[in-house]
Amino acid sequence: MGREQETARVTEQWARIRGRLRTEVGEAAFRSWLKPLTLVSETRNVVRMSVPTRFMRDWVADNYADRIHALWSDESDSIRSVEIVVQPPPRPSPKPDSESRLAEKEADQRGMSAQLSDGRKSNGADRDGGDLAMRNGSKDSSGRSDSGLYVEAGRAADRDISAPLDPRFTFDNFVVGKPNELAYAAARRVAEAGNAPFNPLFLYGGVGLGKTHLMHAIAWQIRMQTPERKIIYLSAEKFMYQFVKALRTKDTMSFKEQFRSVDILMIDDVQFIGGREATQEEFFHTFNALVDQNRQVVVSADKSPSDLEGVEERMRSRLGWGLVADIHPTTYELRLGILQSKSEQLDVEIPPKVLEFLAHKITSNIRELEGALNRIVAHATLVGRSVTLETTQEVLHDLLRANDRRVTIEEIQKRVAEHYNVRIADMHSARRARAVARPRQVAMYLSKHLTSRSLPEIGRKFGGRDHTTVMHAVRKIDELKSTDSSFAEDVELLRRMLEG
Repeated sequence: MGREQETARVTEQWARIRGRLRTEVGEAAFRSWLKPLTLVSETRNVVRMSVPTRFMRDWVADNYADRIHALWSDESDSIRSVEIVVQPPPRPSPKPDSESRLAEKEADQRGMSAQLSDGRKSNGADRDGGDLAMRNGSKDSSGRSDSGLYVEAGRAADRDISAPLDPRFTFDNFVVGKPNELAYAAARRVAEAGNAPFNPLFLYGGVGLGKTHLMHAIAWQIRMQTPERKIIYLSAEKFMYQFVKALRTKDTMSFKEQFRSVDILMIDDVQFIGGREATQEEFFHTFNALVDQNRQVVVSADKSPSDLEGVEERMRSRLGWGLVADIHPTTYELRLGILQSKSEQLDVEIPPKVLEFLAHKITSNIRELEGALNRIVAHATLVGRSVTLETTQEVLHDLLRANDRRVTIEEIQKRVAEHYNVRIADMHSARRARAVARPRQVAMYLSKHLTSRSLPEIGRKFGGRDHTTVMHAVRKIDELKSTDSSFAEDVELLRRMLEG
């Protein structure tokens, strides 16, 4: 095929793509963002297009790049990536004395090209610590191609959807103790097994106890052992966003194909799909499709499947099919082990007394514990003072004060019993008279909101009651607060007294 014929063919393809884009996005959006797109060339399986401004390039890359690449791929199987460059409109011929300045501007402009592969901007692609796709194209030692970042066409969409993986979150860096040993063993088994040993793996526990760490560790391990396996890891919130985006663009088939063709699907914080019926419906069918194909599903949440609020019964049942692993609140020994491991990674000498002090004082979660250690190390490094017990107390005074004020369920029961003039024993008794039951429900409500204890743990503190009783109490108090202002003031007064 001659050069002129080739140019005519590519021009016809671009004309068809423009027509489809105009129909899909509407006249106003097309005129504002896509009409200025100009076809520059098609060489070596790369289509180059230009826009007049950098802002426009970034907007097109964020909002339309995926679709543009898909349409080009429909027109030609050989197209592997799309490159969008900034090319300002021609200007009048410059005066002789400004020629050198214009040459400098043109040189700068050539450096502003944005390499897209399946619609990804170069300035964002390599920030994804969790990219699960192989790159191709000519590269230097850093993995960059001469004009940007290329990724394998069939995997780039998964790169775009998957959340970044934190390189610190590996199995080697996970400190195992009694509260998390089951979750760790289960995660390790999933990562090392060729087939799904239990499906799904459901990890649950409070904030900052290591759920996300284990999910990242699974992905890193699989990526290292079998890099050809296709993984998508993302939050439930982003899953919902991608689904809504597919509905808006009327491209749900691509969404379904993308999520149902993976080898491992990992959804973090699944409790956030509660109350979102359409998203739950799609997740339910995606989950079933993957499990039927023996593809691994890993899910995390802050509650067990049976305690997820706003989630349909059939979904809760499916989530409990495989292995449900609870990560309990940390023990002193585990907190101390985590601090010792973290200080070794930071390569900083921390006196044992300081580590023991932190392990005793900061009991809420691992994230807060590591943050405290980072603060004292940063202070020592920047100010040039050695780490001592005195400097630790000085640097962390606000955090230590907050932890000293941490409320216990026993304190809540005592304060509520005094306020309503009932016995503390009534908090644990089976009496159902309103004069006793209502204060007990208030105490359960405050325990849920002022402590990090799980619903089953709260139930056990109230005479061995079931977690559903605690859920009912929380809902009941919320209802009463919304309809009775004096009761709401009463509960708020108790909350302030306990927090103070």
